[in-house]
Amino acid sequence: MKILIIDNEPDLRKVLRQLLVLSGTPDLQIEEAEGVQTGLQAIRNFVPDIVFLDIEMNDGTGFDLLQQIGQSDFQLIVTTAHDSYAIRAFKFSAIDFLLKPIDPDDLQTSLQKAMDNLHKNDLKLQLQVLMHQISSSTDGNKKIVLNDKRNTYFVKLSDILYCEAESTYTKFHFLTENTIVVSKNLKEYDEMLEPYGFIRTHHSYLVNAHKIKLLDKKDGGMLILEGGSQVPVSQRKKDVIKDWLEKN
Repeated sequence: MKILIIDNEPDLRKVLRQLLVLSGTPDLQIEEAEGVQTGLQAIRNFVPDIVFLDIEMNDGTGFDLLQQIGQSDFQLIVTTAHDSYAIRAFKFSAIDFLLKPIDPDDLQTSLQKAMDNLHKNDLKLQLQVLMHQISSSTDGNKKIVLNDKRNTYFVKLSDILYCEAESTYTKFHFLTENTIVVSKNLKEYDEMLEPYGFIRTHHSYLVNAHKIKLLDKKDGGMLILEGGSQVPVSQRKKDVIKDWLEKN
């Protein structure tokens, strides 16, 4: 297993190296780089399986490096200080990230996930979604990466009708009547999608408010969406829905 650590702080590289050694990963080879240019060179020469990439470095950012790597098959794990906007971008792209200081348990989880996904070559498309997310493009054109057990999907937010909780999973519904079931809970997508016009109408439903056609007040309250889909509205969410409909 070939792992590359790109970080401008020697102490952090040392700690991460020690944690990786302690992880018990077999046949482990670790290389280090301190910035964008040395990182690019190491990617080309070392050809890593997994890259741990810092965001803020002396000669640029991790985003600068990602824009220059071209076709690459490695698994990417971003290491970053807490930044809610950047973290939301990573979540949209399904690119894994670790918050500094790095927790050993979180590292083990990310490492295992990366090793399980070594056969997937989705990084290029994931990076497109990431850069799209942090650009000034309109909300309607933004995409999110959704992974089920077999496939990776790159979905426009404007194509999503609503999300439905299924235990610890989330089912995405679309106008095409296709569905995608993702192994993340609805609360996580609520936090991600709320800034883009998605409304929690019920403890089990998150709706793309732009797809609402009307609020049927009978039988406790029901939203009618484009295509005729019906989604329940809880009593405490009725005023939120009414306010949104009146303003839009």
